Amino acid sequence: MHWLLTGSLSVEKLTVAIADLPASLVGTKIVQLSDLHYDGVKLSEEMLKQAIAATNEADPDLIVLTGDYVTDDPSPIHQLVLRLKHLQSRYGVYASLGNHDIHYPHSKAEVTKALTSVGICVLWNEIAYPFGKKLPLVGLADYWSREFDAKSVMKQLDPQIPRIVLSHNPDTAVPLKKWRVDLQLSGHTHGGQFALPGIGPAITWYQDLRRSLPKNMRRWMPFMQAECAKVVRHWEWAQGFHQVGENQMYVNRGLGTYAPGRFLCPPEVTVITLASQSNLGDRLC
Repeated sequence: MHWLLTGSLSVEKLTVAIADLPASLVGTKIVQLSDLHYDGVKLSEEMLKQAIAATNEADPDLIVLTGDYVTDDPSPIHQLVLRLKHLQSRYGVYASLGNHDIHYPHSKAEVTKALTSVGICVLWNEIAYPFGKKLPLVGLADYWSREFDAKSVMKQLDPQIPRIVLSHNPDTAVPLKKWRVDLQLSGHTHGGQFALPGIGPAITWYQDLRRSLPKNMRRWMPFMQAECAKVVRHWEWAQGFHQVGENQMYVNRGLGTYAPGRFLCPPEVTVITLASQSNLGDRLC
């Protein structure tokens, strides 16, 4: 994808307040990468190199990857992990899978095995404790898989203990409202890929416009409606930080780019610093 239709890499930095965060974990730095779509077309080697360098330069305590490492054919994962093995953090690299990582019946196993081979821990309806028992890390199965099972995972956790959840599709924020989620990290949307100045993702503007019209006129605006609904329902969560009920979510714009490209929606590496609830005013900096 030509750089003019992709944009240069953006490193987004924010601080998120976590209730009941142990004092020893205040200042913890997490870097998120998402939606690489490493298939020889949607992500350049140079962009990937920059993203890995930016991640390591942030000196993270933890690195999380939130899905869609490949597009359809899973075989490029074997070359991708040769690049990802250079990621460096104090407490390791953890990953959830996306819908493209399970495209074929054998895809999930192949992608998981390749990531694991370079020390990346893949969580599929599982809980990990890179920071110890006081801040668990939950990784959920992809929402479109038949194995998405937030209930069986979340009920294992003490509601008094904060937790971070990796879930590729931001639509999962709706069923997750039943449980405490101090920070959900998602991707999937590519930020909408095309943004309008001062408005945000073009698809949200289009949907708002369509809804504002009388029903008998909406049929004259069918463009994108059906196709975009297949990707995600809540396009209002296409990128950035969101409060969903009492839970918090951040949606990464991803690194890979589908044709015709991105506009005012650059590929992203996210650097998140955890703060205590007493620093609520510093949640987003």
